[in-house]
Amino acid sequence: MAKTKAGRVSMDDLRAMINKKAGRDVAHDLREDNPTEVKEWIPTGSRWLDSIICKGKLGGIPVGKVTELAGLEATGKSFLAAQVAANAQKMGIGVVYFDSESAIDPTFLEKAGCDLSSLMYIQTPSVEFVLETIEDILAASSDKMLFIWDSLAFTPSISDVEGDFNPQSSVATKARILAKGMSKLIVPLADKQATFLVLNQLKTNIPQGPMARQIAMTTPYITPGGKAMHYSYSLRIWLTGRKSKKAFVDDENGFRIGSEVKVKLEKSRFGTQGRTCAFRILWGTDKIGVQDEESWFDALKGFMQVAGSWYTFEHKGYTKKFQPTKWAETLEKDPEFKQHVIEFMDEVVVQKFDKREGEASDFYEVDKAS
Repeated sequence: MAKTKAGRVSMDDLRAMINKKAGRDVAHDLREDNPTEVKEWIPTGSRWLDSIICKGKLGGIPVGKVTELAGLEATGKSFLAAQVAANAQKMGIGVVYFDSESAIDPTFLEKAGCDLSSLMYIQTPSVEFVLETIEDILAASSDKMLFIWDSLAFTPSISDVEGDFNPQSSVATKARILAKGMSKLIVPLADKQATFLVLNQLKTNIPQGPMARQIAMTTPYITPGGKAMHYSYSLRIWLTGRKSKKAFVDDENGFRIGSEVKVKLEKSRFGTQGRTCAFRILWGTDKIGVQDEESWFDALKGFMQVAGSWYTFEHKGYTKKFQPTKWAETLEKDPEFKQHVIEFMDEVVVQKFDKREGEASDFYEVDKAS
């Protein structure tokens, strides 16, 4: 080895020695190649959600990391996951969909924009099967992959399948399996720039003891899977229903065709934990998924002037007056207005938060009633 000084070995040679010992690149110069840095993001289908995920930039589901998408029943977890899958395919990323609930309809995936010819659907018999299959695919392929697990909460372990129906006979079995499995998968996922999106259920937190009331108020929900999963997630997105009179989206005849969803970043390694947004998801029409552009108004209305039923949008000398009911229509018919709105949204939602300008309540709370 070349020596830079008597008795001292260069850092480059030390890295080469360690990588040779490991049989692969594990030692890096972070100035040149940072294996922990997220270089790509898969859009979620909601620009507002993408805008609050990473501090200072437009994000999405981080490539190379593990993300939890958890929610109460009927809050749109599978709908959002389907849009993520469709957007991943547009980026040239292969999609493997693990379904433990046997609830995915091919027509539903196609309506969300998925190409079924390049999507692998797997019925999931056990937790062990999911983890082992991901490990096998990572070892066999060098292609970028998105693994979607729908859902962790509903997937049994092998001992659950082969055992009885007594819940006490398999206490913490799944959590122990996941703790071991995720410790094996985290580094291979990052090395292969593979993305793992875990769908999960929000369950009511029922603590015990003298502090039970306070704990339940501050932490109303928990997710199955154990603490190891909490540590493995780089991003935790929680979906709940908005507490308002208009919790559903109705058509002109009063039929329910969608629902309103509130989103909170329960955990974020990107400097945005606690941020919130909201949007509507359509599920009862031919076009399903997030009503993206409609939600932009909610993101920006606090930064616009209002007089009666009219709002005034101002940006870089451009001015536009409109009524909220005509927001989506105005965006569609006026490309210049739409471009200014996108630029203004990036400035207000992304850059102002990054610079800590304005009031914190502008970024952390969208539904005062919840």
